[in-house]
Amino acid sequence: MGTTPSKFQPLADAIERDGWCVCDHLFDPALIDALADECRELDAQSRLKPAAVGRGDRRRLATAVRSDRTRWLDDTFSEPQSAYLARMLELRDALNRRLLLGLHELEAHYAVYPAGARYDRHRDRFRDDDARVLSAVLYLNREWTPADAGALRLYLTENEHRDILPAFGRLVLFLSAEFDHEVLAPTRPRMSIANWFRQRDVGVA
Repeated sequence: MGTTPSKFQPLADAIERDGWCVCDHLFDPALIDALADECRELDAQSRLKPAAVGRGDRRRLATAVRSDRTRWLDDTFSEPQSAYLARMLELRDALNRRLLLGLHELEAHYAVYPAGARYDRHRDRFRDDDARVLSAVLYLNREWTPADAGALRLYLTENEHRDILPAFGRLVLFLSAEFDHEVLAPTRPRMSIANWFRQRDVGVA
């Protein structure tokens, strides 16, 4: 295996050992503030839309299942988005060298959960598509406290879970095919960037 830069080594070690990890200091706070400002402004302009579930012909709105608003990072990238994506691709390359995950593409979107919104328990990999390998969530929320709720509940086993608060600058990584998870309802608006590192699309046998 190749050499992993020291800043990524703890993440690679944790993913290899546990399949998931939490990192609080990978991004410059000024960049996170810029991303938060952009997400907030896009939402104020109604450019984040109600999120759907499923894909293809089965894609539909299901507010009883999820009630966040999203906008994909898939057009002309702003300066903060470009800086963010460059850092994420640096992480991708480091994890590929260390863990041989075959990560290729990155898809990402802003997500806003209004107070009371949630996303029921689910898994990020579709049954008929094994492209998603590693899920990642970066949180953009200043001064988040336990009273604000809105944790990511990560199911480590069928009967054991870990609740992870969406604190400012926190990055959560987990293997997409391995972990059920849900978003618990916050008491104030909750912002994040949800990401999926994908392998080349080889399909499911």
